[in-house]
Amino acid sequence: MTMNSSYGTVALVIFLIINMSSVGMGDKNGDGLGDGASYIFGDSLVDAGNNNYLPTLSKANIKPNGIDFEASGGNPTGRYTNGRTIGDIVGEELGQPYYALPFLSPNATGNAILHGVNYASGGGGIMNATGRIFVNRLSMDIQIDYFNITRKQIDKLLGASKAREFVTKKSIFSITIGSNDFLNNYLLPVLSVGARISESPDAFIDDLLNHLRGQLTRLYKLDARKFIIGNVGPLGCIPYQKTINQLTEGECVELPNKLAIQYNARLKDLLTELNENLPGSTFVHANVYDLVMEVITNYAKYGFTTASIACCGNGGQYAGIVPCGPTSSMCSDRTKHVFWDPYHPSEAANVIIAKQLLDGDKKYISPINLRQLRDL
Repeated sequence: MTMNSSYGTVALVIFLIINMSSVGMGDKNGDGLGDGASYIFGDSLVDAGNNNYLPTLSKANIKPNGIDFEASGGNPTGRYTNGRTIGDIVGEELGQPYYALPFLSPNATGNAILHGVNYASGGGGIMNATGRIFVNRLSMDIQIDYFNITRKQIDKLLGASKAREFVTKKSIFSITIGSNDFLNNYLLPVLSVGARISESPDAFIDDLLNHLRGQLTRLYKLDARKFIIGNVGPLGCIPYQKTINQLTEGECVELPNKLAIQYNARLKDLLTELNENLPGSTFVHANVYDLVMEVITNYAKYGFTTASIACCGNGGQYAGIVPCGPTSSMCSDRTKHVFWDPYHPSEAANVIIAKQLLDGDKKYISPINLRQLRDL
């Protein structure tokens, strides 16, 4: 895998939902708790800069990443796309004036944490071993360890009673994770051939979901109640996979997609189980796989000229081998490509996905959409 890889999938794009609840601390409801916060967990699809602070091979704080990100004047911030992530777009649509700060940022302290915090890390996964090819990354377990620190800080800022009300009623927990557990763990030839011999796909997926169940339950015990969880996208359709497997324009690699579909079916069952067993919780399921596949399959309908070729990258028919960097070739019109680089969607694709998550029907987001989750 190459340096900025990690996530493949648009998938998770999902939730990207990053800045979901209100990042601004207005107080429209007059209850002294502000308008809410978004706490974001996941991988490179929602990383807003945590990996900038890690000694890791997975980084996006190099040009031309961020070239269309207006908040930074077109400079890289550590986001793995040309502009806004889906989470950024969702936050803006909900009227939020700020983006959730990366936990590792020096600015993520004091009242800023009441606007939301982003714990996501490029290369991170559900399993702690996932992404080790990048040397360093924050696994889901570590991300929750960091939220535990934030949770104690919220108590100090608001007092225990008001803090609990803020976290349970005003905060949305967005989880975009799982792609790397396949791309940079189970399917990675050099590191996982032994694991694949000793562990069947079913057994590996069992392992993933058992870990994720424990992680989500842990967040619940820290007073999280409103969750949005994205499933894994069509990993076999990203430019990297299509390039290394030398596929034609309309083809996708079968095995990664098959594993994603298998995992996604079980994830949906897990979220149903948690909704039933954890009193007061709402787990929203984002069907990223079908949403991204719709955009890839019918890309022309959405104004794109290609769903196969990375806008920024090098190598092979789809510019899918070398990650985006200063020496990469770049497309002439970034709004016409579904994929920004060999692994991640462009801002134009993120806009389409975000709109479905905000206001879509149960085909893509269930049992309620993001605006409805915010207003619960």
